[in-house]
Amino acid sequence: MSEVVINAETRTRFGKGAARKIRREDKVPVVLYGHGTEPQHLMLPGHELLLALRTPNVLIRLKGAADELALPKGVQRDPIKGFLEHVDLLLVKRGEKVTVEIPVTTVGEVADGVLDQQLVSIAIEAEATHIPTGVEVDVEGMEVGTQVTAGDLKLPKGATLVADPETLVLHVTTAAAPVEEAAEGEGEAAAEGEGETAEAAPAEAAE
Repeated sequence: MSEVVINAETRTRFGKGAARKIRREDKVPVVLYGHGTEPQHLMLPGHELLLALRTPNVLIRLKGAADELALPKGVQRDPIKGFLEHVDLLLVKRGEKVTVEIPVTTVGEVADGVLDQQLVSIAIEAEATHIPTGVEVDVEGMEVGTQVTAGDLKLPKGATLVADPETLVLHVTTAAAPVEEAAEGEGEAAAEGEGETAEAAPAEAAE
């Protein structure tokens, strides 16, 4: 996995007002923690950090106020505009094993039925500087009834499965049977008939 180098500045302003001002300067409040060290409060350039976070489990090489390797562990975004509000970074060392979630994607087309993917990511353990970008499942020609569990996944070299091997990742099911229009029509007609009977009842009682 390639490293993304980002310059870090020490953060000395705190509170909601200070955080808003930092973001107006196109910077993001960041906390770096891990390995029993005191958390470091930093600021990172917003655009560079946003681009880096497009890669799952991106390895960030911090320069400047902190000369460390880190993995993103918590990202807060504005629910409406989507800009970064705050990011937590986990301090890591070369050679260290870390547990992360990697994307599960599929290639190919099933022979029949419908592909039902239960998991879009899976937990693995890998060396911090060699985290795989994801794992692919070839579904070409799969038939109804075929299923793939976590234990069936072909993980990249150096990665170890953390999730339960019996966890269902995806399977091929039969297509849902379409509702016949005729049956719907009969149901509507029956409902209308019941409505007419219910409306007639009070008149008969009045007589």
